[in-house]
Amino acid sequence: MQENDRKLQQAEGGKEETTENTKAPLEETKQVEPEVAEDTTPKTENSEEPKEETVAESKSDEEAAKTDASNDHLDEIDESNAEDAEDTDNEKRHTIPMLDYHSMSMENLVGELQRLVKNEKVQAIHKHVSSIKYEFDQKFQEFLDEKKEEFVSKGGNEIDFRYNSVAKRQFNEVYSEYREKRDQYYKQLDQSLKTNLQKRLDIIEELKGLIDIEEDINTTYNNFKDLQHRWKNAGPIPRANYNDVWRTYHHHMEIFYDFLHLNRELRDLDFKHNLEEKQKLVERAEALANEPDLNKAFRELQTLHKIWKEDIGPVAKEHREEIWEKFSNATKTMHQRRQEHFQELEKVYEKNLEKKQEIIANIAKIAESVADNHRGIQQQIKEVEALRESFFKAGRVPQKVNEETWSQFKETVRKFNRTKNAFYKNQKKEQQLNLEKKKELLELAVSLKDSDDWAEVTPQMKRIQRDWKKIGHVPRKYSDKIWKEFKDACNHYFDRLHSEKNEAHKEEFENFKKKSECLDRLKEFQLSGDKKKDIEDIKAFLAEWKQYGRIPYNKKHINSKFNKIVDALFKKLGVGKQQSELLKYGNKVQELAKTEDNYAIGNERVFVKRKIDEVKAEIRQLENNLQFFSGDTEDNPLVKEVVNNLNKQKEALQTWKEKMKKLNILEHKLNKETEEDENYEEE
Repeated sequence: MQENDRKLQQAEGGKEETTENTKAPLEETKQVEPEVAEDTTPKTENSEEPKEETVAESKSDEEAAKTDASNDHLDEIDESNAEDAEDTDNEKRHTIPMLDYHSMSMENLVGELQRLVKNEKVQAIHKHVSSIKYEFDQKFQEFLDEKKEEFVSKGGNEIDFRYNSVAKRQFNEVYSEYREKRDQYYKQLDQSLKTNLQKRLDIIEELKGLIDIEEDINTTYNNFKDLQHRWKNAGPIPRANYNDVWRTYHHHMEIFYDFLHLNRELRDLDFKHNLEEKQKLVERAEALANEPDLNKAFRELQTLHKIWKEDIGPVAKEHREEIWEKFSNATKTMHQRRQEHFQELEKVYEKNLEKKQEIIANIAKIAESVADNHRGIQQQIKEVEALRESFFKAGRVPQKVNEETWSQFKETVRKFNRTKNAFYKNQKKEQQLNLEKKKELLELAVSLKDSDDWAEVTPQMKRIQRDWKKIGHVPRKYSDKIWKEFKDACNHYFDRLHSEKNEAHKEEFENFKKKSECLDRLKEFQLSGDKKKDIEDIKAFLAEWKQYGRIPYNKKHINSKFNKIVDALFKKLGVGKQQSELLKYGNKVQELAKTEDNYAIGNERVFVKRKIDEVKAEIRQLENNLQFFSGDTEDNPLVKEVVNNLNKQKEALQTWKEKMKKLNILEHKLNKETEEDENYEEE
C-alpha cells in the first residue's frame, strides 16, 4: 500500500523520494487497458480562454480497434493526460470551489475574479475565470441594452450611445492581469514541455540500445529500471506528442521484455510484484464506491488508471483476465454512481427550470400590463428587480435549454423596459408641452405684476394661478426655476394689493373699534322703567351704531350680537318683533334723511321692493301647497308646518310694507322740501 501511495503521489505531481528497486516486467503488455469516464461537468461556453486540458487526447483508431469487446460497456472516455497528471498543481486545482457565479451581481463577480487572480495559481483557475467572464458578459450586455433603450427612448440616436461602467472597467483591468499571468505561465510551460519531450525521446533512444549492449543480464536489468525511473520523473510533454511518444516507449519496453524472456526467475518475480500492485489498485478502486465526495473519488480513479497503465507492468497470463475484470467492475461501479449523480442533478436542474419559467411568466405578466403612471411603474420596477434577483438565485437549468431560457428571460425583461421607457418618453413630451404652457402663464403674470388696475387684474391673476395648478409636471431640471419665477411674480402683485387694501381697511378697523365700544356700553345698559325714555335711549344706540359705517368682512358677526341685545331689550319693554323691526328701520330712515342722498334712498327702495316681491311669491307658493290637502287636516303635522310658515311670511310682508311706507314718507318729505327751495329761489 505504501508503494501505491508513492505512485499516486508521483502521478499527481509529488516528488518520488525512494529509489525504484523492483525488477523489470518480463512479458509483453498487450492487455486491454481500462478507461476513465470523461468529465461531464457543465463547461462554460463562449469563452476566449483556451480549454483546460485535464485529460489526454482520445486513443487513435488503431488503438481503439485493439480494445477488447468485453469492455464495450464502459463509457467513452479520455485518457489521463500526462501533462495534467504530472502537474504539481493538479490536485490543488480541484480543491478551489466553483461558486454559483450565475446568482452574483456584476460587482460581486469582479470581486471574486480579483480574489482568484490575487490568491490562486493562474493555471488552477481557468474554469473559474471562464465561468465568471461568461456570466459577467451576459449581465453587462443585458445592463447595456437597458441603458441603450433608455437612451433611445429619451430621444437619443443609437449611434451616439456611450456608457462608462465602473464595474466593466474594473473587470477589464483584473481580466487583463489574469491574461498576462496566464500567458506568462503557458510560455514557461511550453518551454518546459519541450524540454521534457526531449528528455523522454532521449530515454527511448537509450531503451532501444539496451538490447545491443553486451553485458550480464542483471546490469542490463538495472539500466532498464533506471530508465523507467527517469521516465516517470521526466515531467509532462506537449499534448500533440503524448500518444506517439507513449506508444513508442511501450513498444520498445515490449521488445526489451522479449529480450529478457529467457530469464524466468526475473519474469515470475516481476509478474508477482505487478499482481500485488494491481490487487492494491483494485482494492482502492473498490473502496471508492464508499467515498462520499464523488468528484474526489472520480479524480482518484483517473489516477489509479494512470498508474495501472503507465507504472505497473503485466501479470501472469492466468491472472490477467481475473484481475482486469475486478478493476473493470470497480470502474463500472464508479461510472454508475457518477451517472446516477448526474441524473439527480438533472432533476434539480429541471426543478430550477420550472422556477425560472414561473419567474419569466410573472415578468411577462407585468410587461403585459405596465402601469400608466409614475408611481405604479416605480412599484413594478421594484417587482421586476426582485424577480430578476430570484431568477439568478434559482440555480442551474439543463444545459440543452440554458441558452433558450436565458434568451426568454432577457427578452421578457426588455419588453417591460421598452414599455416603461415608452411611457417616460411620452411623459417627457407631455412635460415639455406643460413647460411651454407654464412659460406662457409666467410671461402673463410677469406682465401684470406691476399693474394698479386692481379690479381688472386681480381676477385675472387668480385665474392664472388656477390654470397653473391644472397643468401637469414639467421636466425636473426646469421645475424649480420656473416655479420660483412664477411664485415671485404672483407674490409681488398680491403683496402690493394687500398693502393697498390695508390702507383702505384702516377706516373699517376704526369703525369696528367704535362699534365694539358701543356694544360694550349697550351690554351695560339697564332699563329705567320709563318705556318712552328707554325706547329713545335704545334708538340712540341704533343711531350711533349706524353712523360708524362699514367694518371688515370677517368682523361682521358683531352686528348680530348688537341686534340680539337690542331685540332682547325691546322684548322686555313689550315691543313686538314687527314693531321692533320698524323702530330699528325708522332709525335707518332717519339716517338716510340726514344724508339727503337720493341715490342711496333709491337703492333702499329697490331693495325693499324686491323683498316684498319675494315674500309675496313665497306666500303664493305656500297657499298653493295647502290646496293639495283636503278633508280634516287640523292634526296633520305637514299642514301645521305650512300654516305656521305662511303666517310668518304674512307678518314679514306687513313689516316690509311698513318699511316701504316710511321710505315713501321720507321721499315725499324730501321732494316737498326740494319744491319749497325751488319756489323760494323763483321769488
